[in-house]
Amino acid sequence: MKRTYIIILCFCCLLMAGMETIRACTSAIISGKVTPDGRPIMWKNRDTSDLLNCVRYMKGEKYNFIAVTGYAKNPRSIWIGTNEAGFSIMNTVSYNLIEKKEGEKTGSRNGTVMRRALEICATVDDFKNYLDTLPRPLYVETNFGVIDAQGNGAYFEVDYTHYTEYNVNDPSVAPHGYIVRANFSVSGKLDEGAGYVRYHQAEQEIFTAAATQEITPQWLFSNLSRSFANPLMGIDLKSGLFNKPQTNGWFVEQDFIARKKSSCAVAIQGVKPGEDASFTTMWTVIGYPPVTPAIPVWVKGAAKKLPHLLCVQGDKYSSPLCNATSLLRNQVYSYARGSNAETYFNWELLFNRKGNGYMQLNEGIEQELFRELYPRIENWRTAKAPSVDEIYQLYDESDKFITEKFEEAFSIPIR
Repeated sequence: MKRTYIIILCFCCLLMAGMETIRACTSAIISGKVTPDGRPIMWKNRDTSDLLNCVRYMKGEKYNFIAVTGYAKNPRSIWIGTNEAGFSIMNTVSYNLIEKKEGEKTGSRNGTVMRRALEICATVDDFKNYLDTLPRPLYVETNFGVIDAQGNGAYFEVDYTHYTEYNVNDPSVAPHGYIVRANFSVSGKLDEGAGYVRYHQAEQEIFTAAATQEITPQWLFSNLSRSFANPLMGIDLKSGLFNKPQTNGWFVEQDFIARKKSSCAVAIQGVKPGEDASFTTMWTVIGYPPVTPAIPVWVKGAAKKLPHLLCVQGDKYSSPLCNATSLLRNQVYSYARGSNAETYFNWELLFNRKGNGYMQLNEGIEQELFRELYPRIENWRTAKAPSVDEIYQLYDESDKFITEKFEEAFSIPIR
């Protein structure tokens, strides 16, 4: 009886809690010092009203690159990406760096600054020099996260005129080998901004995993991009205590890392110092992360081919995988009566005791894919650089495998 009262109380708190209506991304940089293979990783869970995402190859002034963008044919902004020098960049919007005027919207250039950085930067120092040379005001309010092929990694908290750097390899800054950012900046106004609960959830998960060096791209997707825990309330929906018959399986979204506006998740796995920068791997989840498997992508060969499932096809507005997983998202968020209806989601449909929830089925698909692809990629790293044909073959196999498994699991064709 006591457990029932606790569950009901938590559920009531969720019902009464307000919704965060601003853009709400969560990210982390993990130093190679605390990963199993010594390679750094940067991870971002992108939350936005722009749910139609894809992966694109773009030619740059100095370096060509791949990146997650919106559906525009020639987008001026990118939201996470990596270039042929092994330099990678992402961001989370900050809301506590600038004293805003009434009605003022900040951060209008966040995405364009990142696109330009991928064109001209090879190292973290290059990015720092780039920020130094940009004309003021910058019109950004954000936390830029960057890594390079020399094993360097840092966050830059940037406002209209200044920036503050946080080096992930500096023990005084990152004593446990990682840095997490949400939608506030450490250098900004105390207790302002957004995403503190998501920040603490990601922080405590990574803290435990970093100590045992178990952080991989797969771990990040499973434990963070598909996290439905709220540390302030002391609840984790994946514990099994919030399914039928204890509850009716419906909940209100409140400060979970995974949310309705989660449009994609990406984990860019860098290289060790001295390794070929072309091995930098962008593990990409294009679509609602709880129901979307990850696919690896490289800059090498991307001018001619990328995975079919991740790219815009013809005159469509998003990638085939994004389109298919949007249908599942709509089923999870199917309640449509009255105002604020969009905040309710069917948890039982995502995760249940039978093990056939959408998220559980997707995890099975992704685990099988990682088991198949990860050893092959490791062999490439230890033996030789892969040929373009080998990369294309991996793309074809990934497309075929996910298409077949997805249709088998969800009865939704991917076109």
